Amino acid sequence: MKPLFMWAGGKNKMLKYYRPLMPTSITSYCEPFFGGGAMFIEVMTNYNPKTAFINDIETPVANIYREIRDNVKDFEAFVQEYENKYLPLSKEDRKKYYYDLRNTHAWDYESMTITQEAATLYFLMKTGFNGIYQINKNTNNRYGTPSGLLNQKSRVYDRDVVAWWHTNLQGVYISSDDWRTAVEMAPEDSFFFLDPPYRTSFADYNSAFNDQDLIDLISFADEHDNVMLSNRDDDGWFENNSLSLSKTHFPVTYTAGRRKKVDGGHEAKKAKEILLFKKKP
Repeated sequence: MKPLFMWAGGKNKMLKYYRPLMPTSITSYCEPFFGGGAMFIEVMTNYNPKTAFINDIETPVANIYREIRDNVKDFEAFVQEYENKYLPLSKEDRKKYYYDLRNTHAWDYESMTITQEAATLYFLMKTGFNGIYQINKNTNNRYGTPSGLLNQKSRVYDRDVVAWWHTNLQGVYISSDDWRTAVEMAPEDSFFFLDPPYRTSFADYNSAFNDQDLIDLISFADEHDNVMLSNRDDDGWFENNSLSLSKTHFPVTYTAGRRKKVDGGHEAKKAKEILLFKKKP
């Protein structure tokens, strides 16, 4: 299974490195920086926890998951309507359709039901640029990511993926709070997967996450027995602030924020990620 949408910094490609460090069992799962939820798929598929708590501080993103959990038929009806209008269009007309819909989502969202608003954002994220969740002033401090390649052929979204998420979100607690509030909801013996915004992130989210926030998060991780904290390796900063947590590094290729080539086009950026972790004995 795969995430509902692309997400800059998503952990699909990192899971192969994480698996050997995962707990042997998980009865409760908590992820306070949810995004695309790649680790959620791993946990729900292989561990089947009794309880799960997911959180994304961006309320519109959290609402996508809530509406798929609670109102999937109405949600899909709206997405299907957008898809049916979009697919027959030329690329130029698709681009206009995208920006018109983004403008409606930015400025006229109060005329929508919560389900329609969530479905609209989902459609925009499926046709926007490269998994970037960007907030712009000219889009009313709401989703403002530019359009993507707009080259979909037969569909915009995968019905089977939505169906999997609808099934696996049943009984899952979904919140949209600060991470400190979110983790308080989960039992102390939960497996906590912490994937905060990267230091010096290229993604423009609605709220900052500074070094003091990261230090507070590392301290939280250090106080728990079953935890992973992932981020971009940043000149030894995490090593100097990792307390008693174990740490390891993995290679990664960033497709968002790619460098422009001298001869045209863009190239992916090679980098390293760090994982701070503590595995319950």
